[in-house]
Amino acid sequence: MTGTVYLIGAGPGDPDLITVKGLKALQSADVVLYDRLIAPELLTEARADADMIDVGKLPTKHRLDQDAINALIVDKAKQGLCVARLKGGDPFVFGRGGEEALACHAAGISFVVIPGVSSAVAAPAYAGIPVTHRHLATAFTVFAGHEDSTKPESSLNYAALAQIAKMGTLVLLMGVGHLESITAHLIAHGLDPLTPAVCIEWGTTHHQRVVEATLATLPLQVAQANLQPPATTVIGAVSALRSAGLRWFEGETR
Repeated sequence: MTGTVYLIGAGPGDPDLITVKGLKALQSADVVLYDRLIAPELLTEARADADMIDVGKLPTKHRLDQDAINALIVDKAKQGLCVARLKGGDPFVFGRGGEEALACHAAGISFVVIPGVSSAVAAPAYAGIPVTHRHLATAFTVFAGHEDSTKPESSLNYAALAQIAKMGTLVLLMGVGHLESITAHLIAHGLDPLTPAVCIEWGTTHHQRVVEATLATLPLQVAQANLQPPATTVIGAVSALRSAGLRWFEGETR
């Protein structure tokens, strides 16, 4: 008899942001495969006898590639074990949860998807930025700044993104190392260089740092502050609300 795989969204960093359902699945698992950004406090919630496997990825260094992770998940489930695949943020928001679910389906393994709080909304919220505001932005768009290196060309439509940003909010994930290029493309496609922009490092944690700037000045200011991944960038009028009175999180480093 095969086991069940739980694809669990652990949230963006603050361990308290995991859902009740996700925590229950983690606590009952025989095997936990976890990412590098999982809060250490969450790992202590697993059973004392659970097999804990670090499958985290760095931008340029992976302990296991995705195919190997998929195979490991399937192998453990075929042994009849309850498998928790603990992922930062939400499993289906740039989390490769869809690939892992398809691997389970192809192997005849049952799986359950437990959504998590995405950094796309949580990091801005902890920085005092609502991604929507009825007077400023009635839509928001999330895009990745670090695409699959095997793709022949970028799938980002900067003209469309620049147009969207004129009426809504852009949230950039995994793009801090490409900010200069991304902001230059947006400006070249008509987005006002003076558009408010914010970059948030280690959002929702007590290591959180925030740089406030304009679209044109953001790359230099982020470089001067030496912000590193994980970082979330917000572009749009709502970014100015932080300094207008919405900064609330006292966990930020100075």
